Amino acid sequence: MSVTVFHLVQHAEKRREPGDPGLTGRGRRQAAATAEWAWQAGVRALFSSPLRRARETAQPIASRTGLPIREDARLRERMNRDGAQRLDEFLAEWATAVRDRDFVPSSGDSSRGAGERMRACLAELAGEPGPVAVVTHGGATVDLLRTLLGDRAVPAELMEQGVPSCAITTLDQLSVVEIASVAHLASPSPFTA
Repeated sequence: MSVTVFHLVQHAEKRREPGDPGLTGRGRRQAAATAEWAWQAGVRALFSSPLRRARETAQPIASRTGLPIREDARLRERMNRDGAQRLDEFLAEWATAVRDRDFVPSSGDSSRGAGERMRACLAELAGEPGPVAVVTHGGATVDLLRTLLGDRAVPAELMEQGVPSCAITTLDQLSVVEIASVAHLASPSPFTA
């Protein structure tokens, strides 16, 4: 049985607006650096959340590697603020979902549901020839890590501050190898499994 290495790529820095925002100028530079890293890492398949910030992060990877972007809705974020909900209400629901993995927000999934959705997606993709780049979101990545490792093993900084833009979390099948590396962006990762 072949083993698939997954590189979960947090989308690049997004514009601060509700809905489905695209990347900032800095985010586009982060995505370009990540694309170069993906090419050097020999990525052989590319999947992305359908949300714009993830697709715009995946596009330079596709251009650099020559791979098609395959979208999968299971890679979407746990919650996405569409603008109908006030920011303070959204942030309060997000915080509750972090504390209580079974809390279902007014729009989106519970932390446990999102973690299981991500786990099931990767389990299904495990037959892909790797390494595989998976462009996704910070909340969903943390939810997956909580599902795979348990809360105590997930760095507190990730739970409190989120995953840095374009950070790469590496899994060997569903075994966590490295968490939120930003070394390819020229700053070391404080998170290693």
